[in-house]
Amino acid sequence: MNYSNLEGFIFLDGKLLKWTDAKLHVLSHGLHYASSVFEGERAYGGKVFKELEHTERLIRSAKTLGFTIPYSIEEIFEIREDVLRANNIIDGYIRPVAWRGSEMMGISAQKNTIHFAVAAWKWPSYFSPEAKLKGIKLNVSKWKRPDPSTAPVNTKAAGLYMICTLSKHEAENLGYDDSLMLDYRDYIAEATGANIFFVKDNEIHTPIADCFLNGITRQTVIRLAESENFKVKETRLKIEDLSKYNECFVTGTAAEVTPVKSINKIIFHPGKVCKLLIEKYTNLTKS
Repeated sequence: MNYSNLEGFIFLDGKLLKWTDAKLHVLSHGLHYASSVFEGERAYGGKVFKELEHTERLIRSAKTLGFTIPYSIEEIFEIREDVLRANNIIDGYIRPVAWRGSEMMGISAQKNTIHFAVAAWKWPSYFSPEAKLKGIKLNVSKWKRPDPSTAPVNTKAAGLYMICTLSKHEAENLGYDDSLMLDYRDYIAEATGANIFFVKDNEIHTPIADCFLNGITRQTVIRLAESENFKVKETRLKIEDLSKYNECFVTGTAAEVTPVKSINKIIFHPGKVCKLLIEKYTNLTKS
C-alpha cells in the first residue's frame, strides 16, 4: 500500500485535509536533521488503547528535543477522535507526528514553526492465539542501541529509528522476520520496534530499559504477567544466556504480544506463557 496516496483525511496544523493534500516542505528541519517525534497507537472497537499514556509520551518526547507541541493533551484527544471519525475507522493504527518546519535551515532551528499531524488507517489484523504461536525468526543486528549520554533514548524521536531500519532490512534480506539489537555494552536490548521477554519456568526476564524505550505495551504486559503470578525480572542479558530459556516473545503497539521461535540458531518453543499473555492482552484491548 502506498501511504502517500490513500483515500481519507489527515489532520495537519489545525485542519482536516484530504489525504493527498497533507504535505510538508522539502526543507523542513525534521526531514534534514530528524527534529521530529511521533507515536504509534492502536484503536480497538473505536477506542484508542492507552491514549493518555501515548499522548503524554509524545509531549514529553517533544520537550526532550527542545520544542513544544502547540496542542494540549485534551486537544490531541479531540484531534485523534476527529481523524478516526473522518476516516470511519473502528479498528486501526494512528500516527501522530510533530516536527520543526523550514524557517531556519541548519543545525540551529530555534525559530522554526512546530507542525503537528495525525493520520490513521484501518488495521483489523488480529491473529488467533494459535496463529500467533507460530512465532517469528530474529537474527542479531550489527547496529547497537546507543549510550544514553549520546542520544535521547527515552523518546520516540525519528532519528533513533534509522538503525532499526538498517537492522530490519538486513534481517529480511537474510530471511529473518526481524532483528534483535544489543546495546552499546553488548547486553540484549530489544527488537527493531518492539521490546523483548524471555521465559524460564514461572519467571519472565526482560532487559532493563535504560538505553531504549520502556514501551507502553511492555509496561502493560509486565503488569498482566504479574497479575497471573509470574515473577517478572528486569535484568542484564547476553546472547550466551538465551539457551536456558524456553519461550521468548516481543511486545509493542504493532506487535502486540508476538512469540519468537528463534534468534539465530537458538530455538524457543512458544507455549503456555505466550498463549496466556496473548489472550490476556487481547482481552484487555477489547475491554
